[in-house]
Amino acid sequence: MNSKLSLFLIFLRLGLTSFGGPVAHIGYFREEFVNRRRWFSEEEFADNVALCQLIPGPASSQTGLVIGYQREGYLGALLAWLGFTLPSALALGYLGIMLANPGVSLSPLLLTLLKAIAIAVILQAVIGMARTFCTTAANKLLMLASAAALTLVAAPWLTPLLIVAAGLISLGINRAALQPSKLVWRVNRGGALWLLIFFAGLLLLPLVTADAGAVAQLFNSFFRAGALVFGGGHVVLPLLADATVAKGLISSEVFISGYGAAQAVPGPLFTFAAFLGGALDGSVSSAVIATCAIFLPAVALVFGVLPIWEQLKTDARVRVAIGGANAAVVGVLLAALITISMQTLTSVYVGLAVMVAFGLVQWVKIPAWIVVAASCAISLVEAWFF
Repeated sequence: MNSKLSLFLIFLRLGLTSFGGPVAHIGYFREEFVNRRRWFSEEEFADNVALCQLIPGPASSQTGLVIGYQREGYLGALLAWLGFTLPSALALGYLGIMLANPGVSLSPLLLTLLKAIAIAVILQAVIGMARTFCTTAANKLLMLASAAALTLVAAPWLTPLLIVAAGLISLGINRAALQPSKLVWRVNRGGALWLLIFFAGLLLLPLVTADAGAVAQLFNSFFRAGALVFGGGHVVLPLLADATVAKGLISSEVFISGYGAAQAVPGPLFTFAAFLGGALDGSVSSAVIATCAIFLPAVALVFGVLPIWEQLKTDARVRVAIGGANAAVVGVLLAALITISMQTLTSVYVGLAVMVAFGLVQWVKIPAWIVVAASCAISLVEAWFF
């Protein structure tokens, strides 16, 4: 099979089966590209995740972009993004155009099983990455401190701050063993163009669209939401509500209905923009424009920063800092695991489902997407016969 087509199909499958939010998505990516296909080492994968956690935007989608780019260039990045984004974007865009049918929902059994699988995947990622990146006492402490801070303080800006702080602490601890040298890096033309697109959109779009129509203003609002939000996912919802409900473009009832539907589909929550665009005027074009607008700054920023990151991470001091940053990334995953578990483990049955799912993906080595597909089949049988 053509390598580019294969890449698209892999991400399409992930887009159809990756439930559980951005942290779970990273777990699915790790299982697919580190454990199963061995396209990346744990270190290479964690470097990519660390970069995407440090910059604004949807971290899981940006990680997918980097994976696609490193395999097949810009076309690979586009195919990875399309595959991962299309399933949820099409579903939510259709619901938005139909003005959000509030009767669309998943069965309670399926929701329970999907949450259990998400917890199992995150737990698998935490264990695997901790074994690689938290081998020293200092890194273990950085992991636990980051997890504790994020568990106690639910602030999206805290994640990149902790990652940077962990890198600096690691550098300070190991400074005596490092040879002094001068950091040398430069922005290439491609990176400079992407950064120009990002900052031009952030600074100029409000001026250009001030007196334009509703769709143009929506593009500006969604671009800013995608450009300024750390943490992605649920963090972007208040910005989207300000851009739509607060301006009277969409009713709060429609917004809430779409948000409920977004919880029932796999893939990135940023595709909620497709719903809002479709609900704005009932057109496919608005759904497409809204989706492109919210993802464009994430694309521009990741490709603007990636060339600089590739140069800096080869420096010995930066490698030491990245070691601490990667420990903090494991802490981010651990904090998400704790938070999701506290919200989800509401009964013995859910706990048993998590244990079974973890056993299947960790020890039986069944791919997570097959477990998701089996869960869907079980829920259908339950709906038909019980």
